[in-house]
Amino acid sequence: MKIGELAQLSGLAPSRIRFYEASGLINSVGRKANGYRDYAPETEWILQIITGAQSAGFSLDEIRQLLPLKAQDWQPDEMLVGLKRKVEEIEILQQRLAQNKAQLLRVIDGIQSKPAGVACADNAQLLINQMREEKIAAGK
Repeated sequence: MKIGELAQLSGLAPSRIRFYEASGLINSVGRKANGYRDYAPETEWILQIITGAQSAGFSLDEIRQLLPLKAQDWQPDEMLVGLKRKVEEIEILQQRLAQNKAQLLRVIDGIQSKPAGVACADNAQLLINQMREEKIAAGK
C-alpha cells in the first residue's frame, strides 16, 4: 500500500507516517520500482495503536518498547506489563491532579470569601499560612 492510501485510511498526514517510520515504530515493506514506499496492510491498525497510545499518554519510546516492528513478533506478556505500568502511572497522576484541584478550589474559596475590611495581600498571606499548616498536618 502506498503512503497516500495509508494516510487516507489512517487519517494521518504522510509526514506523520514518515516520522513514525523514521522513529522505528513502523516499517515500510520496501520500495516499489517507482521508489514509492510500500506498506503492509497491518500498518493501518499499528498506526491506530500508536496514535491511541499517544492519546493515552505513552511516549514514543514507551510505544517502541511495546510494539515490535513485525506483527508476528508481538509478545502479549511484555505488552501487558507495559500497559499495566502505564495504568499505575496514570492513577498516580490522577491522585496528584485531584490534590492540586482541591488546593486550587480552597484558594478560590479563600479569595471569594475574603472577609470585609481585609486587604488582598493580608488575605493572600492567610491563605498561604493555611496551606502551609495543611501541608504540615498532612506530613508533607
